[in-house]
Amino acid sequence: MKNKTPKINSLGLFFVLIVIMKLMTSCGGSTSNQPATKVGFTEIENELVSKFGKNAYYTDLSITYNQSIGNIVGVTVTEAPESLKMGQWNLTQDTWQQNSDITIEVPTGTKASDYMFQLGEILNLSTLGGLVEKSVEKLKMEKKLENPTLSTASVFFPDNGDVSKAEYFVNLQPENGGTTFRFRYSLNGNLISMNY
Repeated sequence: MKNKTPKINSLGLFFVLIVIMKLMTSCGGSTSNQPATKVGFTEIENELVSKFGKNAYYTDLSITYNQSIGNIVGVTVTEAPESLKMGQWNLTQDTWQQNSDITIEVPTGTKASDYMFQLGEILNLSTLGGLVEKSVEKLKMEKKLENPTLSTASVFFPDNGDVSKAEYFVNLQPENGGTTFRFRYSLNGNLISMNY
């Protein structure tokens, strides 16, 4: 007796595998759903590099968490500082949208890049994510908050371009809203201040 089960042709099987892999990668890599951790923020930094390139220059960078839609990434960025043109961009629910074009001015005899930062060894989102985790633990221990959540995490870069004065800001709130706890950290991760 012969088995008369129809054979799945290899092209159909290949198509099904491609669809499954695409679904797995599109759901798993969503920046809007990345946790406020070192690993999660590293994924967000990878998305920034993918969109703007590893040599992009920034003047503003923030990650805001909204319970309804997840992470919102806001940047002011350029790939060519010497052009004196930057773009303000938001990444919301994995969709990039440019909000405005900005023309900047710099003092005579200076370069625009002197007033901007790049993501890399000195400033990076991995460190910022680690500081969010550190801040959450501090609130759990000192304030007995069970599940503090990210409100905003950002990189502060001074207008004068002095990278040694750059800081990381972390704002956390209790899970159901209320008091905002504000943390300021130096580039090396030392706590400068905490207030609420």
